[in-house]
Amino acid sequence: MARMPYTTTAEWDDAYTNGAYIENGDTYPQRWAADARAFRARIDAEGRFRGDIPYGPHVRNRFDLFLPRGAALGLVVFVHGGYWLRFDKSSWSHLAAGPLEHGLAVAMPSYVLCPQARIAEITQQIAAAITVASAEIPGLIHLAGHSAGGHLVSRMASDTSPLGPDVFERVRKIVSISGVHDLHPLMHTTMNETLRIDAAEAAAESPALLRPRNGADITFWVGADERPEFLRQTALMKRAWSAPTIVEQGLNHFTVVEGMADRNHPLVETLLGL
Repeated sequence: MARMPYTTTAEWDDAYTNGAYIENGDTYPQRWAADARAFRARIDAEGRFRGDIPYGPHVRNRFDLFLPRGAALGLVVFVHGGYWLRFDKSSWSHLAAGPLEHGLAVAMPSYVLCPQARIAEITQQIAAAITVASAEIPGLIHLAGHSAGGHLVSRMASDTSPLGPDVFERVRKIVSISGVHDLHPLMHTTMNETLRIDAAEAAAESPALLRPRNGADITFWVGADERPEFLRQTALMKRAWSAPTIVEQGLNHFTVVEGMADRNHPLVETLLGL
């Protein structure tokens, strides 16, 4: 493992702080929620929205499904971030716009957050969400996730992926956007009081320490203006998995995911294999 760039808890906390280094960073969550709410209302009015489809027993084991006009040409599953601690599916609905315009259905799951669940349990939940969503929509599957969601979709591509072979063989492409791929540094942050990552879980749940699953087609995507730790985490995967890496100029940790909403954006084109 590469030498860690920081030594103190304060340094590691700062390394994973995004909003304070983004202009008007504190306004983004409200903006995301408003954009998502407006998008859901429009798609629902068109009869193309199915909300709160269960994939497990917990109240947060639910996903929203956005349907294209006409028969779906496949399925995109988008997994949200928030350090496994925050947010749910309701803040990201507008990011379905790009794939929908290409004729694919889009599923967006919530999951049980830490500390109610361990990260290893969340990994299992996402596999369950993908499995249930895949039964709703035939055809190829494309996975995308942002930040903690980037970690979770990378886990789906690892050799210890909990996805069953029948589902995985349908996965055409995975894009991990600004993912956290080595969990060991998080053990040195104050967040770990809630995440509760220990050495065993870090070893088992860090894609950077795992091998890619045979047949996995994954690209790692990150904004050039992100915090150095997220650039480092992405570089780890480029080396560990010899996978394509895109560093998108002019974008930070909050704006890098916005390309999902644009049918012509390279992020959407990469995800859909266009």
